Amino acid sequence: MHIAFAASEGVPFSKTGGLADVVGALPRALASLGHQVSVFLPRYRQTKLTEPATVVRSITVPFDDQYRFASVVAGGSQGGVRFYFVEYPPYFDRDALYGTPAGDYPDNAERFALFSRAVIEATKILGVPHIFHCHDWQSALIPVLLRTIYGEDPAFREVGTVFTIHNMGYQGLFPPDTLPLLMLPGICSRSRRWNFSAKSTFLRGLSPTRITSPR
Repeated sequence: MHIAFAASEGVPFSKTGGLADVVGALPRALASLGHQVSVFLPRYRQTKLTEPATVVRSITVPFDDQYRFASVVAGGSQGGVRFYFVEYPPYFDRDALYGTPAGDYPDNAERFALFSRAVIEATKILGVPHIFHCHDWQSALIPVLLRTIYGEDPAFREVGTVFTIHNMGYQGLFPPDTLPLLMLPGICSRSRRWNFSAKSTFLRGLSPTRITSPR
């Protein structure tokens, strides 16, 4: 079985907490059982790659104000797991992963919406998995997009999704008026389901095949 992990951090490339440890260990364990496993991460300023190779030169990601163009870099294999990195310097070439001591980056929703779309598009070139295993709010848009925008795409018709919540305290809240900028389907941008205390979060649109949480 081919399993593609999508997460905002993973050792040994990037880490702020326990999420990175899981993303560093679980794919290797699955690979040792004979599964084909790939991991998609953002390429942050802190990401150190020995021999990076661009494998997808340009992925067009639509936003309401303009198109953005990301690329995907291969970071080699470790423990039988292939690592890929979504590269878009305006979003990921920053001093920290998610924010500064003053607070989260105000464009985090845009940053990880681009990441999610880029992962989906990249797999159409690098190999569509049987399962996307997504982690925390930063990749929660992947199951949403697969159910809506990509719902009629034959490439993903048989693809399942698993979503793991590592820390419910981090929900990626952002103003509801951000949704139109992300060019989400109308049913998402209009639904009250996406609103939470005058805020929105990608978690509110989830309906993956399975939701899990580490014990």
